[in-house]
Amino acid sequence: MHLRHAVRSLMTAAATLALGVACFAAPASAAAPSAPRASLLDIPPRGANDWSCKPDPTHPQPVVLVNGTFKLMAENWAVLSPKLKRAGYCVFAFNYGHMATDPVASSAAELKDFVEAVRGATGAAKVDLVGHSQGGMMPRYYVKFLGGADKVDDLIGIVPSNHGTTNPLAKPLGDTVCPACTDQITGSDLLTRLNAGTQTPPGPDYTVVTTRYDEVVVPYTNALLSGPKEYVTNVVLQDRCPLDPFMHDQATKDPVVAQWVLDALGRKGPADADFQPRCAG
Repeated sequence: MHLRHAVRSLMTAAATLALGVACFAAPASAAAPSAPRASLLDIPPRGANDWSCKPDPTHPQPVVLVNGTFKLMAENWAVLSPKLKRAGYCVFAFNYGHMATDPVASSAAELKDFVEAVRGATGAAKVDLVGHSQGGMMPRYYVKFLGGADKVDDLIGIVPSNHGTTNPLAKPLGDTVCPACTDQITGSDLLTRLNAGTQTPPGPDYTVVTTRYDEVVVPYTNALLSGPKEYVTNVVLQDRCPLDPFMHDQATKDPVVAQWVLDALGRKGPADADFQPRCAG
C-alpha cells in the first residue's frame, strides 16, 4: 500500500511539475496568439459564476470554491460545483496565483478581493468557502490576517494543508516553480505564523474533511484543526466509510465528501460530527 501511494505521489508530482513549467516557460512573444487559451483557462466549472444569482433564505450564503495548488477551477470543481448549484446554492469559483503557485499571503489577498466581488454582486453579508488542499488552508490566512473573520460563515477544507506536509517533493517544487509549495512545508514560516495562537479564530465555523490515503498532505493528520467542538469539526472519511478509497487529488470528486460538504453548509455550525453519509458501494 505504501509503495503504491509513493509511486502515485511521484507520478502526480511529475505531471504537476511539467504543467507548471509549461505554464511559466511560455515566451512573452506568445502572449497575443495564446489569448484564446487564456480565456479557456478561465472557464468556470458548470454551475458556477452566475453573477445574477441571489441567495435565498434556505441558502443565505453564496459558496466560493477555492482551488488547490496547480489546479484550475474547471477541473478542480467539475463534480462538486454543479452538485452545489442543484442543491440551491449560488456558486462562485476563480483561478488565482498563477495556478495557485504564488506565495500563500498574496493568494489570500486575491481571495479577499474575490469575496468582496461576490458579496457585492449577491448582496450577501457573508460567504461560505469550500477549498481543496491549499485552498482549504489559504483562506485561514484571509480569516486571521486580512479581515475575513466577519465575512465567512463556513470554511470547509477538503484535504487541506493546514499543518503542511513532510512529502519530500514539496521542496524541489518550491525551489523551482511554486513558492506556495515552500509555504506548505511543515514548519514553514508561513504555517508557523498561521498556526500560532488559535488555529480557528472565532467567526467562521470550520469543517475539515480528510482521508487516511492522502499522499500529498503527509501525514494526513496534518489536515486537522484544533478548536472548540461548537465550531470545529474534523472528519476522516474512513472513520465513517472504511472502504472509501479516495486519495488527495480527486477528493473533491468523492460523493462521500460531497455529503459532508452539504451537511456543513446546510446547518448552523460546522458539519455534524455524528453525521453518517451514504458510503459508495
